[in-house]
Amino acid sequence: MVRQIPASQLTLDPSRPLAGRVRSVQTGRVAPLGPDKVLSAFVKQPTAGAARVGALGLEGDEQADLRVHGGPGKAVYGYASVNYAAWVEAFPQHAALLVPGGLGENLTLDDCHEQSVHIGDVVRIGSVVLQVTEPRQPCFKFALRFDDVLMVRAMVENGLCGWYYRVLNPGTLAAGDLVALLARPNPTWPIDRVNRQIVQRRASASEREEFAGLASRSASAASRAHTVEDE
Repeated sequence: MVRQIPASQLTLDPSRPLAGRVRSVQTGRVAPLGPDKVLSAFVKQPTAGAARVGALGLEGDEQADLRVHGGPGKAVYGYASVNYAAWVEAFPQHAALLVPGGLGENLTLDDCHEQSVHIGDVVRIGSVVLQVTEPRQPCFKFALRFDDVLMVRAMVENGLCGWYYRVLNPGTLAAGDLVALLARPNPTWPIDRVNRQIVQRRASASEREEFAGLASRSASAASRAHTVEDE
């Protein structure tokens, strides 16, 4: 099973205005996946130069099933580059596929991870302003990509899942761009905690109540970010 990265190796200085850097940018087109030829855009390819980002995601990126993928709340998928070493250690047979973009993400990010990225975080990457919305929850297509049903359970249990962004301000971004943290309305709710307490259903009643209130604080932070960017 994939082990968690020790927190001591991942801690970022919370006083730093920069929260990471884009290692690579990927997009994918809908194509048959697996032996049953299920339509999916899981397989991503690196983009060259700046990528345009609109309300529904990166230009040239597609989703096959819009009931569970894509949409404004899941417009862009970010993933921590540091996690790949843990995946390769646990699943060396898939090492050739476990490279940036290999887990289906649009943005592979250095110095960002599930313990440092929080629900509602507002960040600027290039000229794009994004807000973190929720952790990724793997579906059966994850297993199809690797021909390995254990991969899905591993992501659920280890929490190395990445996170989705909504697009607050469209623009362009590229590999090498810095990730600048503009607002953090929910400083006690990193992605890792959401996975442990909410997704894995370990939360107390008070934690569930607290989590339910995150949306309003996130919306307020998004509104303030729009105001700042428009000035």
